[in-house]
Amino acid sequence: MASIRSLTICISAMAACLPSAGPARAQDRAVGLQTPSGNIHCQYFDYDKQISLRCDIGQIATQPPRPADCELEWGSAFEMSARGNNAQRICHGDTVMDKSLPVLSYGGIWQRGGFTCTSDQTGLTCFNADRHGFSLSRAKQDIF
Repeated sequence: MASIRSLTICISAMAACLPSAGPARAQDRAVGLQTPSGNIHCQYFDYDKQISLRCDIGQIATQPPRPADCELEWGSAFEMSARGNNAQRICHGDTVMDKSLPVLSYGGIWQRGGFTCTSDQTGLTCFNADRHGFSLSRAKQDIF
């Protein structure tokens, strides 16, 4: 029994001497928003200065045709970077739908990292620093 106790003390002492890890580089929790209806959720990502905004729609009225090179989900996810004309509908195998995201009330404005999103009863519009982006709703999705 004494050898187990010595081992425990030794391991505890070694752990106390290890350097502590610095701040995490990845986001510790989701950053973004959801619409009051809960149908659209967006998350902001900043990984090693690669800043992007992705928005997913839970339900869309009309499913667009899936491109031949997309073997995953298609039609309900949109993404753009903080600069440039690169907003697009994306092929995806995951989702950013997260009920813990704060609700952006109708008439509200959300801003982060060069992105701006506005919510109204007809849907959500988000754009980047170069004013390119998308307008999303259950009925219609436009990229500009």
